[in-house]
Amino acid sequence: MTHTYEELKHKPLTELREIAAGIEHEAVQGYTQLNKDHLLVALCKALAIDMKAHKEVKGIDKAAVKARITEWKAKRDQALAGRDRKALKVALDQIHHLKRSMRKAMVKEPVAK
Repeated sequence: MTHTYEELKHKPLTELREIAAGIEHEAVQGYTQLNKDHLLVALCKALAIDMKAHKEVKGIDKAAVKARITEWKAKRDQALAGRDRKALKVALDQIHHLKRSMRKAMVKEPVAK
């Protein structure tokens, strides 16, 4: 049976120990002595499960947005060098807006059951 990180994270310690009992891997040796956090890490290592939550951007072109952010950062640096406060504010606002739009477009990867 394949497990996911989210699934394992919500299981009680006794169930995690039962899963570890059926696994022959050096990461889960001494599983009876591990607390839930350490056992979860060991199980993920033994089962080759990625512990990070994956997010992907949907609905916008991420590369294009990042390119625009880079352009605005160059304009920000020019405004700082020229001590132009209005141009600096515009550049910072645009960078903030673009980053925010990218964060809003991020969606968690669906968990397969």
